[in-house]
Amino acid sequence: MKPVRTAARAMLGAIFVVSGARIVLDPDSKVTAAKRVTDKVGPLIERVDPRLPSDARNLVRAKAAADVVAGLLLARGRFTRPAAAVLAAGLVPTTLAGHPFWTYPQPERTQHETHFLKNLGLLGGLLLAAVDTQGKPGISYRTSHAVDRSQRSVRRAVRTAKREAKIATVSAAAARKIPG
Repeated sequence: MKPVRTAARAMLGAIFVVSGARIVLDPDSKVTAAKRVTDKVGPLIERVDPRLPSDARNLVRAKAAADVVAGLLLARGRFTRPAAAVLAAGLVPTTLAGHPFWTYPQPERTQHETHFLKNLGLLGGLLLAAVDTQGKPGISYRTSHAVDRSQRSVRRAVRTAKREAKIATVSAAAARKIPG
């Protein structure tokens, strides 16, 4: 399974690395489409911290840089779960801003609908990569099984203590009956 997982991650990360690098070099090509989202997010960012960039061009460039870094991490097999989560989180506003097929007339609608569905498929792959534990048990599995083991140990200790208390009671009663 490891070769398949490695190849799948490399293929999934490649699209983000290539498209992110293109956008970092030429962010103006995506600014007009991104304004649908950045005009709503920009004021929120300014309220959080006025020093953060909130204009569409810088937000597009920052998102593209994050795509390149996270795509490389995913493709290389390093920090794959956080990288996939970052890419998935960035794909949602990109898809909504770039391919709102429901706003276009019929000839253009089909093309945007296809790209929307393609991004939806990429999102599905990223979500799978974000929860992939590489065949090893995840933290929730390990935690629940550790709790189960400790509960079994406690129950076993309680049964043993009850048995030993009963034996001690019987032994004490027998000792009282012995003369002398």
